[in-house]
Amino acid sequence: MKAFSTLNDFFKEHKLNYIIGIIWLILIDGVQIVVPQILRKVTNLLQYGQLTSQELIKYIILILLTGLAIAIGRYFWRVYIFGTSRKLEYHLRDMLFNHLLTLSTNYFNIHTTGDLMAHATNDINAVRASLGQGIVMLVDAIFLTIMSIIMMAKTTNIKLTTITLLTLPFITIIVGKFGKIIHKRFRLVQEAFSNLTDITRENFSGIRVIKSFVQEESAFKKFTQANEYNLNKNMELVKVSGIFHPLVQFISSLSFLVVIVYGSKLVMLDTISLGDFIAFNNYLGLLIWPMMAVGFVINIIQRGIASMERINNILNEKPEIVDFPNAIPLAKVKGKIEYKNVYFKYPNSQSYALKNINFTVKEGNTLAIVGRTGSGKTTIVNLLLRLYDIDKGSILLDNIDIRNIQIKSLRENISYVPQDNFLFSSTIRDNIGFAFDKEISEEQIIYASKIAEVYDDIMELPDGFDTVLGERGVTLSGGQKQRVAIARAIVKDAPILILDDSLSSVDTQTEERILNNLKNVMSKKTTIIISHRISTVKNADQIIVLDEGEIIERGNHESLLEIDGLYKYLHEKQLLEEKVYGNAKEGQYE
Repeated sequence: MKAFSTLNDFFKEHKLNYIIGIIWLILIDGVQIVVPQILRKVTNLLQYGQLTSQELIKYIILILLTGLAIAIGRYFWRVYIFGTSRKLEYHLRDMLFNHLLTLSTNYFNIHTTGDLMAHATNDINAVRASLGQGIVMLVDAIFLTIMSIIMMAKTTNIKLTTITLLTLPFITIIVGKFGKIIHKRFRLVQEAFSNLTDITRENFSGIRVIKSFVQEESAFKKFTQANEYNLNKNMELVKVSGIFHPLVQFISSLSFLVVIVYGSKLVMLDTISLGDFIAFNNYLGLLIWPMMAVGFVINIIQRGIASMERINNILNEKPEIVDFPNAIPLAKVKGKIEYKNVYFKYPNSQSYALKNINFTVKEGNTLAIVGRTGSGKTTIVNLLLRLYDIDKGSILLDNIDIRNIQIKSLRENISYVPQDNFLFSSTIRDNIGFAFDKEISEEQIIYASKIAEVYDDIMELPDGFDTVLGERGVTLSGGQKQRVAIARAIVKDAPILILDDSLSSVDTQTEERILNNLKNVMSKKTTIIISHRISTVKNADQIIVLDEGEIIERGNHESLLEIDGLYKYLHEKQLLEEKVYGNAKEGQYE
C-alpha cells in the first residue's frame, strides 16, 4: 500500500468524503444484519402458531423499510466513495500530465508515446477501481464478517459457528498466495498493453508511408504479434483469476454444507429453533459475500498497486533541465547571443555533437547556419532554448549565462520554428495563436499569415482561419504547414527569431517572397536561420558553416564564396541543380 503514498495530499483533502461514504456503508451493512433477525422472529412465530395478521403486516412493513433504507444508503455511499474515486482519477490524470510537461526532451526520446498513453488510461483506471470499488469491498469484508460471526454465535451456539468458520484460514492462505501472482501478472498485462498501444499509434501516424510502400501486410503482421502477446498476457492473468475466484467461492460454500448437515441435526434435536437455523443461514449468506469479496479485493488492490507503481516511476522522474538556484527572469531582451567554447554530447552518446563552438550575434543581426545533414545545426538552437544543457563552455544572452535565466522567461523571449512543423488538431486560428493563453485579434492573425505567404491558401479553405486541421495538420500540404508554423512564430513577436530549415518545403519563388516579407520583422529582432539552401541565407549578416559538429568556415556570402570550401561547393551544387531543373522544365513546354 506504500505505492499510494503519492496520493496523500488528495486523501487529506477528501478524507471526509471517504469517511462519510464508509459510515453510510457500515450503516447499510448494519441494516442487512437486522434482516435475518426479522426472518428469525417471523419463522419462530409461524412454527409455534403465534403469527397473527397484525404481526405479519408489521414484519412485512419492517422488511420493506429495511429495503428502502438499504437503497437510500447505497445511493449515498456510491456518491461519496465512487464519486470521490472519480475525483481521484481526475486528480491523478492531471498530476501525471502536468508532471510529464515538466520533464526534459530527452525523457520523451527514451519513452514511447504508447507507453505514456497506457499510463494515462489503463493504469489510472486500475488505481481508481482499487480506491473506489476496492474500499467498498474491503469495508464490507471486514464489517460484515465481524458482525455476521457475532450474530451467528448469538443466534445459535458457538460450536456450530466455530465449525462453519473452519474454512476461513484456508481462504487467507489462498489469498496470500494468489495475491503475489496477480500483482506480477497484471504488471506484465499493462506492459503488453503499452506496447500494443504504441505500435497502433505509430501505424496510424505513418499510414501514408505504409500505403505508399505497400507494407500493409508487414504492418498487420507486427500488430498481430503485439496483439497476440497482449492476449497471452491477459490470458495468463485470466487463468489465475479463473482459478482464484471459484476456489474461494468453493471453500466458502463448504460452510453451507456444514450448516445443512450439522444445523439440521441441531433443529431436529431441538437444540436450536427453526428460526435460529434460517437466521444462521442468512448470516452465513451475508458472510459468504465478504469471504468472496476478500478475493476480489486482493485482485483489485493488487492491480491498483501494480498500476500505481508504474505511475510512480514517472512521477519520481526528475527533469534534467531545471532552473538553477537564483535564476532570474529577463526584463527587456535586446537579443545579443554569444557561444563561448561550447561542447555538447547527447545523453548516452560517447562522441561530441558540437565541439568548440564560438560565435556572437549582435542585437538585431541575422546569423545563418549551414552544413551537411547531421552536422549539428539544430543542436545549436536546441542548446539556446535549453532543451539540453551544454557539457562545457557557456551560452550568453545579453551577457547573462542562459543557465542563470529562468527557463520560462528564456523561452518566452524566443520565437522558434522547428524542423518538425507540428500542428495541433485544432483550428488554424488556434494554431497560429498557440503562444497565447487568450484569443488574439483578427488583425494579428491576418498580418502574420500574410507575412508567411499563407493567407491566400487559408482563405481558400471552407472555413478560413476556423478550418479544423486533421491530426498533425494533415489537412494541409508540407509547405502550408511550414508557413502556418512561421505565422505562429511571427505572432509571438519575441525579440529572438529562429527559423530551423523552415522553408524547405516551399518553392524558391514563395521562399523569396517570404524572405522579403520577413525583412521588416527581422530588422527588429536577432535572427538565426538554419537552412540547406544558400538562397535562404545569402543575405545574413554572418554565416557559419558546420561540419561534424565544428565550425569550419565563417563570414558573409561574398567572403565565403572566395574560399574554396564547403560553402562554395554547396552554392555551386545548388546553382547546377537549379540550372538542370530549369532546363528540364523548359523542355516540357517545347
